[in-house]
Amino acid sequence: MTKAESELLEFKVGSGMTIAAQSWGSPTNRAVVLVHGGGQTRHSWGGTAEALADRGWFAVSYDQRGHGSSARAENRDYSTRRFADDLVDVCVALHEITGSRPVIVGASLGGLASLLAEGLLSPGCSAAIVLVDITPRMEKVGVDRIVGFMLDRAESGFESLDEAADAIATYQPHRPRPSNTSGLSKNLRLDPDGRWRWHWDPDIFLGPRPIGSGSLSGEFVKATLALTVPTLLVRGRMSDLVSEETAQEFLNMRPDAKFVDVSGAGHMVAGDRNDLFTDAIVEFLDTLP
Repeated sequence: MTKAESELLEFKVGSGMTIAAQSWGSPTNRAVVLVHGGGQTRHSWGGTAEALADRGWFAVSYDQRGHGSSARAENRDYSTRRFADDLVDVCVALHEITGSRPVIVGASLGGLASLLAEGLLSPGCSAAIVLVDITPRMEKVGVDRIVGFMLDRAESGFESLDEAADAIATYQPHRPRPSNTSGLSKNLRLDPDGRWRWHWDPDIFLGPRPIGSGSLSGEFVKATLALTVPTLLVRGRMSDLVSEETAQEFLNMRPDAKFVDVSGAGHMVAGDRNDLFTDAIVEFLDTLP
């Protein structure tokens, strides 16, 4: 089977902010939109998008506001609700392109945006949602570890990609350190001072309206209870953000939801075990009408 060709796209969201995206497959097919987590980029899905295109889907992955090649928020607003607003706009645009509602696959921050978008802001904007290692309640130890890692070098950056790879290996000891670090250049940028920094706006965490501002935990529960579309929760079995208990809490709220626990994976499920992750997504999509 030949590898699906990709194309670059742009979406206009909000008051005209440009969102950079990449697509695989034909826009005459139904769409799956892949929404990455905080501090990641559209390149965080491994081979999932290509695999979905090979299965007859129009797969679209985009850089969320302030991430990768997308614009930074002029008003420095990176509250979770803004990410959800952007997702609604992308879903509307994809509906216009394909003639059908897209399936949303959201990891971490992307999953929270998915919950708010489909559950509260615009019910019916999607045909189904997949939440990747995220639930309304998150384990504090996992949140603290993720944020601590991301902020540790947010401003100082790294001297080289090798130094960045060493830091990632320390953070994710279960994942082998890559011998070729060139792939990291998709998630870091080389600044004029010669240092490599994460490819996202520091205001996402350090600005006046960062991720998590506004305390939306109650809204996430309301959104979960309000869902009417088919839902899948994918957990990394080694995740310290979504525990067995928090996963079960979600399933108690949504007994109709499907659940997959991916062995050998932590919070970054698609990066840790892309094969098993992709299989779970494909199997879920195959059940949709």
